[in-house]
Amino acid sequence: MQGKQHEDFMRIAIRLSEQNVSNSLGGPFGAVIVKEGKIVGKSANKVTRTLDPTAHAEVSAIRIASKKLKTFDLSGCLIYTSCEPCPMCLSAIYWARIDKIYFANTKDDACKIGFDDQFIYNEMALPRDQRKVIIEQMLRDEALNAFRLWDKSPMKISY
Repeated sequence: MQGKQHEDFMRIAIRLSEQNVSNSLGGPFGAVIVKEGKIVGKSANKVTRTLDPTAHAEVSAIRIASKKLKTFDLSGCLIYTSCEPCPMCLSAIYWARIDKIYFANTKDDACKIGFDDQFIYNEMALPRDQRKVIIEQMLRDEALNAFRLWDKSPMKISY
């Protein structure tokens, strides 16, 4: 793809973010997923509209693209997002195997308007016993059985 096409897709993501705010639908974030020059998924942030804290623009666009392409593997896809992805979205992009991320606003720009994810980066760096959300392991031996079953399962699919 050429530079103009990349800019066109980014402008769609930016428009989604602006329309989301202008229409009082949610936060100022938009994302577009493209494969072979065609849009396969696009979404604005849907957190407040759907009452789903995971419905960020990137995650929502990944869900749409995966459904459309009938796969959880989005290799060969590009994502254009109006803002640098948060930790959750970045993880989802990696899990989806998207090839490249293009972004407009930075995480510092987002922080200036109240979307500060630095606390998550800080928490991830801490040992589990020092994090704000209490994490306690239990019944590991019982839970390992599901892993053993999966490891031997004929339906096992790597992802």
